[in-house]
Amino acid sequence: MDIGTSSWPSASVEAVEEISEGIAVLTYNPLNSDEIIRSVADDRAGATAVFIGTTRNSFKGRSILNLDDIIAQATCRSGKVVTRLDYQAYSKLAIKTMSNIIRETHAKFSRSTHQAPDLPVQSIIRCSVYHRLGTVPVGEPSIVIAVSSPHRKESFLACEFILEEVKLKAQIWKREFYEGEEDEDAEWKANVS
Repeated sequence: MDIGTSSWPSASVEAVEEISEGIAVLTYNPLNSDEIIRSVADDRAGATAVFIGTTRNSFKGRSILNLDDIIAQATCRSGKVVTRLDYQAYSKLAIKTMSNIIRETHAKFSRSTHQAPDLPVQSIIRCSVYHRLGTVPVGEPSIVIAVSSPHRKESFLACEFILEEVKLKAQIWKREFYEGEEDEDAEWKANVS
């Protein structure tokens, strides 16, 4: 079933915000990882860390915290086969949130662990965060994050920081569809897993 963008809420629209520290993008188009990696390229960079989050075909659930979680995991989602994910966003706010996360990343990792304290060397050069909207089939990327920096440690740390912050703060929701279930049974939930 092909779901066009016209069936998505009007608040869930494509958006781009380019800032001096990088770029944040919400798009209905498939994500091109090579283009996203090139968007952070810089001659000063000795490292580029990339995270590509793809739709997997199974729901494994999050870590179990207590007995209620164990029961919920066992009764509602254990072993289900995912056929696709749908994403929607309150794009106007989500794109600002993603840009602020990029700014926060630059501020947080402003000093390299490889430099003398009196040298003004930038430890994060550029960040790109692309998140897909609409239907994302199994095996396709739903998020691609790329971070360039002079050294690998900062780029790895920054990339993970961006991922966790986007999942925690960005106004993006997902809907999981399972094999053998009716589409109307799928529920929207926060994009945290």
